[in-house]
Amino acid sequence: MLVRWKSFSSNKANSSKMNEWKTTVFLLCAAAVGLLLKARFNKWPSLKDRNLSWRELETELSDVNALLGHHLRRSVEPFLSANISLFQETFNWWKQLQREKHDLNCYKSTVQKLFEIFPPTSKADPVRYRTCAVVGNSVNLRGAAYGQLIDFHEVIIRMNGAPIQGHEEDVGVKTTHHVMYPESAVDLNNSTRLVLFPFKIQDLQWLIKAFTTGFNGKSYVKVKSKIKANKDLVKVINPTFMKYVHEVWMKKKGSYPSTGFMALVLALHICDDVHVFGYGADSNGNWSHYWETLKDKKLKTGLHPGQHEYALIQHLANGRKLKLYKGL
Repeated sequence: MLVRWKSFSSNKANSSKMNEWKTTVFLLCAAAVGLLLKARFNKWPSLKDRNLSWRELETELSDVNALLGHHLRRSVEPFLSANISLFQETFNWWKQLQREKHDLNCYKSTVQKLFEIFPPTSKADPVRYRTCAVVGNSVNLRGAAYGQLIDFHEVIIRMNGAPIQGHEEDVGVKTTHHVMYPESAVDLNNSTRLVLFPFKIQDLQWLIKAFTTGFNGKSYVKVKSKIKANKDLVKVINPTFMKYVHEVWMKKKGSYPSTGFMALVLALHICDDVHVFGYGADSNGNWSHYWETLKDKKLKTGLHPGQHEYALIQHLANGRKLKLYKGL
C-alpha cells in the first residue's frame, strides 16, 4: 500500500508540474500575441490623432468596406495569359488610350507570339502574398528614411524610372516586381519580375523584340532597343484589368488611371497586407519625383486624375484596408 501511495503521490506531483508548465507556456504565448496585436494596431492612426468618435469611425469603416466590396473584383485576372480572351468592347476602350490603329486580330496574334517566348505563368508566383510594399515616386519620400521599412516586406513593387542608388535610406534597395511600359523601361536584375503595363499593341511587340532581335520602332520618346531582365519572370497586365480600374475604381475620371494607381490596385488583388509609400503631392501641393529638383511649381498629373486617386488611397487608409506612409 505504501508503494502504491508513493507512486500515486509521484504521479500527482508530475501532473501538477505539467499543468504549471502548460499554464506558463500559455501565458507566454498570450503575451506574445498581445504584443503582436498591439504593434499591428499601433501603426494605424488612433482615434485621438484623427479626432474621431467611435460612431464616426464605425461609419467610416462601414463606408470603406462597402467601397472595397463594390470595387475589388477578384474575378478580374490582373495578369495576361494565353487563355484569356479580350472582348471587342474592352479592346475598343484599350486601343483609344494611345490611338492604336490595328485591330483585335492583330492583338490576338501578337499575344500568341508573346507566349511563345514568355511563360504564361511562373512557378515562383504564389496565388497570394502576405505583405507588400507599393513604392511610388513622389517627392515626399525624400528624407523620409523609409528604406529599412520598405525592404522588410515580402513583395516590393516599384515603377518606371525609380532610381535606388543614392536614395537607399529613403526608398530601400530591394525590388521584387518592377512595373513599367516601354517608354519608362529600365534594366532589372535576374531576380526581379518585369511587370509590363501595355497601352498599345506596339508595347507587346516591344516586349518580344526587346528580349530577342531588338526593338527599332518609334514612340513619343526614345525607347530601349533591348532590356536586361529575366524572361522567365515577365508578367503582362491584362487590358481588362486596366479597364476595370478605370471604370470601377476611378468611375471613368481622367483619360485613364496612372501606372501608380493601377499598381496599387494590383497589390490589393495579390497581397493580404498592403503598405503604400511615395504617393501624392508635396506639402505645397506640387507633384514631382524624389530624385528631381522641381522647376515647374505648377506641375500637375497630366491625363491622370492624381488628386482623385490620392483621395481614394486616403479613404482606404482611413478604413484600414491599407497602410499609407505620407513621408515628409
